[in-house]
Amino acid sequence: MRNPETIDAVQSMLAQTGYVCARPLATVVFLSLKLGRPLFLEGEAGVGKTEIAKALAKGLGRKLIRLQCYEGLDASSAVYEWNFPAQMIAIRTAEASGNADREVLQRELFSPDFLIERPLLEAMRPDEHGAPVLLIDELDRTDEPFEAFLLEALSDFQVTIPELGTIKAPEPPIVILTSNRTREVHDALKRRCLYHWVDYPDFDREVEILHARAPEAADALSREVVAFVQRLRTEDLFKKPGVAETIDWAKCLLALDVIDLSPEVISDTLGAILKYQDDIQKLQGSEAKRLLDEAQASLAPA
Repeated sequence: MRNPETIDAVQSMLAQTGYVCARPLATVVFLSLKLGRPLFLEGEAGVGKTEIAKALAKGLGRKLIRLQCYEGLDASSAVYEWNFPAQMIAIRTAEASGNADREVLQRELFSPDFLIERPLLEAMRPDEHGAPVLLIDELDRTDEPFEAFLLEALSDFQVTIPELGTIKAPEPPIVILTSNRTREVHDALKRRCLYHWVDYPDFDREVEILHARAPEAADALSREVVAFVQRLRTEDLFKKPGVAETIDWAKCLLALDVIDLSPEVISDTLGAILKYQDDIQKLQGSEAKRLLDEAQASLAPA
């Protein structure tokens, strides 16, 4: 599928995959596709940063390649590894057959047959469906040396394997980087990208998202769920619930055949929206009823 030619087309394409996209985000996605620039998305966990890469790959009919970042991730783990067990078997087989010519064997051992491609190298490979979507997820979990390497890789869209030489992407991948902002990412990397802060949606948009992701939920229940979660985000919590938790909670309520919210139902299902015991403890007793009353009052006609 060709890239969308307008911002409205981006919104429409993403909507068809179930991703409800505000116009500012659709605009920066459109520009990223149009200009071939990486897109850097920051925001709280659970607001849809990772999902947009999945939706984009699905909407464009492209392969999604995900590099999940973690502390200690280095260039070799992100680019390639040699298949050491297979190399050892090849060495032993050559020795047993008496064909252990050192130079020939070395060329064979460090050939593409023994290469394990990791996400960055995989994203450089040509694909009949077009350049893949490369998702570099939770970049803030890595350290500065990896950022420096990534800066170089995203500048030229090429990687070097000492035994094989330089591999350059025939067509640059569509790159989306995400960060939960547990630490600041270096400015040099950000300058290579288009930037967007993905915030919590307003009430109407979150209801729209819930309708798209949990269409079996009645409108009244969806509005009540969103109103309660949005009230919950105003509280002093260790971890505020994201849109992902709103969707999970609605699906849990549907599984329990809940028609409308009550303090008892909220107390029984808090684990779907809050992930820390201290936060759950704050919502016990009268606090859940207070927030529910406020949420229901906000839904009442003026």
